[in-house]
This record gives sequence, structure tokens and C-alpha cells, in this order.
Amino acid sequence: MRIRYAPGLMVLFGITVSAFQLNSDNPVLKKQSVAISNKCLTCHAGIEEIKDPGSSMMDGIREVASDAGYEENTCIVCHGGNPEATDNTTAHKGTLSYFQENDGPKDFYPDPGSPWINLNTCGYCHEAQTRPQFTSLMFTEAGKIQGTGWGFGGLNGYNHNQANYDVDELPVDNQQGSKIYLQYMKKLKAAEPQIFPGMMKQLPPAPTPEEIAKDPQLAAYTYIRQECQRCHTGNQGRKSPGDYRGMGCSACHIPYSTEGYYEGKDSSISRKEPGHVLVHSLQATRECAVTIHDKTYSGIPVRTCVTCHNRGRRIGTSFMGLLETAYKSPFMPDGNVQEQVFTKNYIHLHADIHKDNGMLCQDCHTSLDIHSSGVLAGTTLAPIEIECQDCHGTPQKFPWELPIGFGDEVTGDLPATGEARGVADEIAEYSAEGTLFDAEEGYLLSARGNPLPHVVKKGDVVIIHTAGGKDIVLFPLKTLLQKKKLSSEGIVAMDNVKGHIDRMECYACHDNWAPQCYGCHLKVDYSKNEFRTDWTANGNDHAPNGLTADARGESNHHLIPGRVEEQQSYILFENPPLAVNGEHRVSVSVPGCQTTVSIIGKDKKPLLLNHIFRIPNVEGAGPEGQLASDMAILHPHTVSKQARSCESCHDDPKALGYGIEQGSLMADPSKPYNIDLTSADGTLLPDNSKAQINSIPNLDHDWSRFVSEEGTQLQTVGHHFTGERPLNQDERMRISREGVCSSCHQSIPDKDPAISLLSHVREVAAIPVSNAMHLSLLHRAIIVTAWIEVIAPVLIVSVILFLFLRKRYLRKKHL
Repeated sequence: MRIRYAPGLMVLFGITVSAFQLNSDNPVLKKQSVAISNKCLTCHAGIEEIKDPGSSMMDGIREVASDAGYEENTCIVCHGGNPEATDNTTAHKGTLSYFQENDGPKDFYPDPGSPWINLNTCGYCHEAQTRPQFTSLMFTEAGKIQGTGWGFGGLNGYNHNQANYDVDELPVDNQQGSKIYLQYMKKLKAAEPQIFPGMMKQLPPAPTPEEIAKDPQLAAYTYIRQECQRCHTGNQGRKSPGDYRGMGCSACHIPYSTEGYYEGKDSSISRKEPGHVLVHSLQATRECAVTIHDKTYSGIPVRTCVTCHNRGRRIGTSFMGLLETAYKSPFMPDGNVQEQVFTKNYIHLHADIHKDNGMLCQDCHTSLDIHSSGVLAGTTLAPIEIECQDCHGTPQKFPWELPIGFGDEVTGDLPATGEARGVADEIAEYSAEGTLFDAEEGYLLSARGNPLPHVVKKGDVVIIHTAGGKDIVLFPLKTLLQKKKLSSEGIVAMDNVKGHIDRMECYACHDNWAPQCYGCHLKVDYSKNEFRTDWTANGNDHAPNGLTADARGESNHHLIPGRVEEQQSYILFENPPLAVNGEHRVSVSVPGCQTTVSIIGKDKKPLLLNHIFRIPNVEGAGPEGQLASDMAILHPHTVSKQARSCESCHDDPKALGYGIEQGSLMADPSKPYNIDLTSADGTLLPDNSKAQINSIPNLDHDWSRFVSEEGTQLQTVGHHFTGERPLNQDERMRISREGVCSSCHQSIPDKDPAISLLSHVREVAAIPVSNAMHLSLLHRAIIVTAWIEVIAPVLIVSVILFLFLRKRYLRKKHL
């Protein structure tokens, strides 16, 4: 199935119409002479309005219903069905002939947000958001497919042209964004064609056990289809705590709780059966208020996004401060172990500072980030148009003084240069359907040139109007520097060392922890005659009412053989290593798919065991191949005002890619280990013994080590953008200051009274810290030390000689 588009048109209950035809002159709607009351409430009495009754959106829904002759029944505008029925057997059948001329009945839509029918429902008013949905990365999941295939030996190389479905990029005339943005994206597509393929085809089918016996590498497609693709918006996904959600638009805009229970006032909906909406209301922007148990909120809760963004790069759980753990402590109130969410257990670290300050994911990520602009993008960095500097600027420039592309230098010109981007007087039409805010002195622009509709300039400060209802006054870095509000550490890092601002991501320092799941041990077992859901095939099986097989309770129609099991070697969170990302900036890196593959055949015999594939002729390797164990380069979303320490990069070999303690603590993983009786010289004593820790044949170093001190790359580092790589030899040499700082700073500022007094005087006198001052201090200290080293021996000898001569003189005088 190939998804195509009809430019400028949408469908309402099966009839193609122009967008926003919401008036009585619309020939598509057949006006009834008498309005009929809402008979849906015969069963669904007390159900919540989908939107605030006084909102403009609800007025539009009523107008559509009124034009159809059912002014009191707004349910049918989204759900369809038979508005004249009084029982659910006939009410939930398609009899919507009153919505079109000369056409037959249309379906009842249980989930109006389903992407397979939402052009008939949501798209009637929100065409700008629904038309490009099939090009969204949340629909194609092309990056996951390419990345998983990479761990199995680079099945599709660097190409990102496989997706859940066949899909074409929108024609250029129908792509959304400002002229600056569209021109910018044209350059990006030319620079990274493997990321922006223009069209994608559905990934290969899952293999049979017989095919696996001939080519175990094909097990990648069992793994991808069973485990990786359940989150795409073309289906509802797994039904377990944390995973409950709708499809398409409903995946984000309808609230589901972690436990999945309905807590509204419709008595016909079970409160004991999980899998229902929390409340029958839309969540979206600031004006879209949702009330539950007398509590009202606006915006899309972070927890909604984390329904899907909880594995892989784990940015959603990290944003909440959740770190995956193998342990189930502490014990719960009933004495049982910790309950799992997203099928995982967690410990709680500090959350991202943006979350702690009441910001939601949508307060940074734009409509085009999420819904797509119509451009097919193959990995997470590709559609993201925002950078930290878009709001914070730099200590030298306000956001509006920066050029377009600053912080997003995918094309390799670092740092971006050009005219100041300025601000916009108006917002784009596609973003005007949300809450509108006064422009003040202008809307700030994203790094790619689109107006940010909720972020405005007011003097030298930035006002961020959040979806959750806050109006945050943000002082850009330049304002903080001018007002002397930056710490001395901040001045040194951001103002004195220009390379930090020009060549690093802000979060390379300010994400001071990141989930590091080292070693992904993956087993696909075809011997147990077990079958699991193929989520891609499930999404392709959608009925006329928009429901996929899983939503219809028929997911057993798309079962594929093979049981997937995942394990890790170890998990860390502190001081993640550094690498260079697709924007050519130094960034955080964590284990991506460090895949060690074991495949068990139908006959119960291992076809592959703890095997790491090699990919020939990539990332510094020749025909022998580079290990397809990958370090991913990302923004972990754990921002803190307190940045990681200078020493955590400049005095730690792990930061450079050399591994934890340069890999010296880990025994050779390519050798098995028996936990049994041995002699003093290590000879195994029992004959009846076996290795408890098995070998990983082609891994002879710690997982955390991905480059050697000589510059030899040991694993792949990023496999999406051409700019992704480990730090090169020059960068590592310039960053490494091992032992240099500690020679002085082990006693600064509080372990030596004289230095402590000097530091206190500087603070009281408000003497600014600068690189020049630091160099001057070092220069004076060295000169003084040198003179002391030269003069001290002379003084000591002189004093001794003086004392000796004086003693002789006194003795003679006495005599």
C-alpha cells in the first residue's frame, strides 16, 4: 500500500471537500429540516464534551452538526454512526448518508484520530496537521528500522528508505514552513540524501524458521516487527501499564493514564477494564482545558509523550528523571516489589530543568517537529528545527542576532554565519489553529527559520507562553552576562572559551547524566513454537472504521514466529562520553544498539551465539569490517542549570571515548569465566564444571571503549548523518587536561588558607573571572615560583654562612 496525497483537499465521511467549509452553503452537507436531539446520550449520559463548550473548536463542530440537521448531536461529526438509533447495535453502524449526496452509508469511527480515517474527521478542520502525518517519523519509524538493521550487520547500509508503509514525500508546493525554512531544508536534503530519501518502502517481511536456518541475519526483521514497531502511530500498540494510547491524532491528543482506566462520568464505560481513555476530552494547547476530578490542566502532559519515548534513546523517561534499572526495589505499600511501567523498573534521578519549571515537550518541539512538514526524514535529528540558542542565545549574541542555522550546522560550516535572523511579525497559517499570543516585538525564529508562535521578544528578554499556562520570562545569556548574573564557571565556559559555544552543543555540558545501557544482548528463539504480533502487518490491516487488527481485538491474525529476549551487560548514568553529532558539534553519546546477537533455530541449536556482526569498509575499517556495536549521539534531555564539572571531560578518559578507566577494569569479554574452585595458579580443579560467564568471541574490550588512545576506532559511532564520528586525535588532545588542573586545584579554593583568602577577596571585590586573568595569575605564579626556586638556595646558603661566621666572630670576641 502506497500512501499518496490530494493537494488542497480532504475527505469528510467519504466525500472530498475543500478545507474549512463550515458554512451552510457547503453543498456536501444535506440540510435536514428538523434538528434531532442527541440520542447518543441515551447510553452515554454524563460523558464529557470533547472540547470546552465555549471554545471556537466546539462552535465549529456544532456548525457541522447543525448543517447536517443534527444540531444537538455533535458526537456524529467525529464518530459518525447512526444518530437516530437508541441502542449501540444500530448506533455503531454506518448510516451517514445525510453527510453526502448520492452516496451510501459510512462507518462508525470508534477512534476518530486513527490515521486511516482522520482526514474524514480531524482533517476536516485540521488539514495542515493531518495531511503530512504519513511522512512523520512517528509514523514511518525509519530511523529505528535502519538502526536495528545496522546492528545486524548494516542490512540497509546508511540508507533510511525503509518504513512501516510505502510512503511518498509531499510535493514541494504542499510542504509546510516559511520560505527560509523550505530553502534551508532543500540544502539539508542535498547534503544528506541518505537521511531524506523522498520515498520509502515497507521493510521486508518477517522470515520463517526455514529461512532463518539459511540466513540467521534475517532475524533482524522478526525483532523489528515484534519489538521495535509497536509504537508507531498507525496502531494502538501494546496493552500494558504505561503503553495504553490511541492511534494517529489520538495517540497524543487523547489522555490515557498509566493504568489505562476510564475515570469520567459516562456510566456505560467500564471502570474496571484497562485500555480506555482517562476522560473523553481533547488535550492540545493552552486554551484546550481538560477537567478530571475537579482538576483542570492544559497542554499535552509529558507522560503522554513517554508512552512511546521510553526505550531506544529513552529521552522521554530521562526527561522525567527515570533511569531504567534491573532491580525492583524499593518495596511497595503492600510489600510486593516495584511494579513495572513500560515493562521496566526505574530509579528516580533529577528531571530535566525544563520539566521542573513547568514546561511540556510541546513548549520546545514545534508542530513541524511532530506532525511533519511533509518532508520524509529518516532519523530523529532530521526533522527537529529547534536549538537551545533559539531562546537562550549565546553570551555574545541575543537569539535574534544569530544567523539562521546556528547550532544546526548539518552542512558542516561551523559555526553558522550570516545576517541576523531577526524576528517575525506573523506566525504561519498552519500554527494559527492553536492558542494565539501577542507578538510583542516579534516572534522568535527557529534555527531553520520558522516563527515560534508562543515565544516572543520583549526588550532584551524572551517570553515563553507555555501550553500548560505559564508565561515564563527568560533572560538570554547575553542579558545575564551584561547584568553579571552568570557564575564564574559559566563565564569561563561560555564567554572565555569561544570553542565551547562555536563547536559544542549546550547540552554536552548541561545534560549532566544520561542512560547508558552497555551491551544489548538480543536472542531470537525459533524453537519454542511461539508467535508474537507483527506490528507493521497489524497496522496495514485497517478496517473501513479506522481500527487496525489490534484495536479490533484481532491481533492474533498477524502473528509471526520467534520469541525475542533482551538483556544488558550493565547500566550507568553518570558522565556520559562525548562524540561529534550530525550537526558537527561535540555532543553526548550513549550506547545505541550495541547488539550481541544469539539466534536459536527451530531444532533448538544456536545458529549464532553472542555474535557481534562486522560491517566492511565503514568507520575506519577495511574489508575485515567495523564492529556493528554502535554508540548513539543524542540529546539525553536531562538538562540542569548546574553543568557537569570541567574535570568530567578534561580529566576523564571515558569522556574521550577511551572507556571507563581506559577499559582497564573489565576482564577480556572474549574469554569465558568459570566461577569454581581453582588452584593458586588458576587451574580449574573440578572436571564437572562449566562457564557461568560465556564469551563474546569478537569483543576484546570494555563496551564503554569506542576509540583507542592511538585513534583506532573500536565500534561504530553514529550511523545516520555523515558528520557523526568519535572525537578525532586533535580534539582529544585539546580536550585532555588529565593531571594539569588538579596540580593546582586540589587545594583551591578551600584547602589552603592563603588561597581561600585570595578567592574571598576576589568575590567581595567583584573582580570578574576571565581567561586573561587566569593566564595572568598563572604567569605571575610561575615567575614568582621560579624566582623562589632560584633565590631560596642562595638565601639558605647565605643565612647558614652568616650564622657560621657570626658564631666564629662571637667566639673569638669572647676569647
